[in-house]
Formats: sequence, structure tokens, C-alpha cells
Amino acid sequence: MTSTKPQGHRPAKTSRIELRASEDDRNLLDRAAAALGTDRSSFLLAQGRLAAQRVLADREQFVLDTDAQQEWERINNRPARSLPGLTRLLKRTSPFGHPTADLPQA
Repeated sequence: MTSTKPQGHRPAKTSRIELRASEDDRNLLDRAAAALGTDRSSFLLAQGRLAAQRVLADREQFVLDTDAQQEWERINNRPARSLPGLTRLLKRTSPFGHPTADLPQA
């Protein structure tokens, strides 16, 4: 499949993000942006996007190399084990009683 978008096309920036920073933080960010040859807004957006992806990665997706993926598949394709202790636990009466047993009778 080929894309009809020009190479390097980026979606239009239609939302504004504003933040306050100390003069020292602003200078630090400007120096880092300059070191990468970009402007402060592009730097903050790119680095913020990376930070957000790292924070959310374990909640949304995980990436495995080929060996780890094969191991994952091997483990998940094993037949389920019998766990007698878990079976006994699930058959036991709850120590918290029946949820409606403590309600006042109407």
C-alpha cells in the first residue's frame, strides 16, 4: 500500500499547550533544543511524546524481540496446570459472608 501524503507530512497542529517554567528551566530547554537543532516547541513536543509513550507502554502494549516472543508463545501454549489448592480455595465459603446477609430486612 502506498501513501498519498507527501514524505515527511505531519498532521496539522490545531491544539495549543501552554505551561509556565522558571527562567532556568526555560534556558535549559532552549539549550537542549538548540543542541538537537530544533526549536523549543518541537523539542518539548517530541520529548513529551516519548515520555508519555514510556509511561503508557506497559499499560497499552509491550514489544518483544524474536527470542522473547517465541518464549512467550511457548509459555502461553502450554496446557493449563491443575492447581488443587486454588480449586479448594474457590470452593470454600467466603469468610466475608453473603453480601445480602447483612442488609436489613424490609
